[in-house]
This record gives sequence, structure tokens and C-alpha cells, in this order.
Amino acid sequence: MAVAAGPTDRVAALERCIVFEALDSATREELAAHAYPKSFAAGDPIFVAGDPGQTMMAVVKGSVRIAIVTANARDLVLADCHQGDVFGEVALLDGGPRSADARALTNVELLVIERRDVLAVLARHPDGALRLLELLCRRLRRSDERMQELAFLDISTRLARALLRLVESPALQAARRPQRLSLSQTELANMIGSARENVNRCLKGWQRQEIVDLRDGWLVVTDERSLRLLADHG
Repeated sequence: MAVAAGPTDRVAALERCIVFEALDSATREELAAHAYPKSFAAGDPIFVAGDPGQTMMAVVKGSVRIAIVTANARDLVLADCHQGDVFGEVALLDGGPRSADARALTNVELLVIERRDVLAVLARHPDGALRLLELLCRRLRRSDERMQELAFLDISTRLARALLRLVESPALQAARRPQRLSLSQTELANMIGSARENVNRCLKGWQRQEIVDLRDGWLVVTDERSLRLLADHG
């Protein structure tokens, strides 16, 4: 399936990306003229760690998971990217290999922009370069927070914080309460660097306390206030 095939669609897609908000419409049109669409089916790899990093990608539709494989061969989920998010910018900026894996969580439509085109436009428009630096700094802070959580917090606190990050994501902000998450316990374990059995034990305890509910393959957050208290425990 083609993605955002027309110039107007490509500009609209870039307008939804925080990196390009600082650019004026003419500059976004210039950048969009160099972007090309690419589609991936759910489960497909988009790139893997070590691949050449010559492109940056904007999510037009769907969700992409960014993860790394740890020394003990476990996946550690770094982030999920949704509509309007940009990923692949680190390798694009420094010209090095990809530092993580990217995989389509759902059917995904992307806009792909080559390194040479991004750098040429940003060289002429420093405001856009500053926005990209802001994005990188936010992600670096988020990574630092995740590493501190893994090192110092117990499983219950890490899991509560992970669930809150999910329900507070832009993709779910407009959703009705209570929040429903379609995530396996293995996926949650990968997000917090734990084992599935530990996550299962924690969720069952929360279900008895009516903080969450597990039904029909969904994880439903029924008591967000208590979940926040658990998240603040650390």
C-alpha cells in the first residue's frame, strides 16, 4: 500500500512531527519533496542494530517498537513510536550504524527521509536543528530515567511506571476511561527488564486489589490513582 503519496499528504505528515514544527511551510514542503513512502506489515523488521543509518523515518500511521537485545538475549523495549513520532534520527545525524532494532507493531506507513536531504535543509534552517536537538535530549533523559529504574526500583514500581507511560501516550490520550491496553505479559516484562512470571504475579495481585483487570486479552487500568501511588513508591 502506498503511503502519503501526494506532496500535500507528505507535508501534512511532517507537520505532525515535533521535529519539524519549527520549520516554516516552505521549508517543510522542501523537505517533504525529498521524502518517500514505505510500508511494513505488522511484525516486520524495519531495521536492526548495526545496519547503516542513512535515513530518518516519520510515522504516518501505525506503531513501531524500538528495542535492543541485552547480553542475556532478552529484548528490552526502549520506546513505542506512533503517528507523528520520528525515529532513526541518532544514526542519521552521526552517520553511524543503528543503535537499536525497529519493528512494526501494527501495519505501518512511514515517510523516509535521507540523511543528505535532512542535513542540507537543517543547515539552512537552524531552528529545525534546535528542535531535533531538543528531541534527542528528551530521549536521552528518558533513557537515563529507564536505566535508573532498572538499577534501583523494584518490579512493582517499574511496572506501574511503564503502564502509566502507556496510558499517558498521545495515542491513548483521547481514549475513553478506563484505559485498555493490548499487551502481552511478555511484552510488559521486556519493557521493565523482568521475567514474565514476575509481571504475572504483580498483575494478579493488582487485579485482586481492583487496580487493573485482565479480561479477553486486554489489560484494563481501573484505578489510575492507585497505580500512580505505586509508581511514586520508588
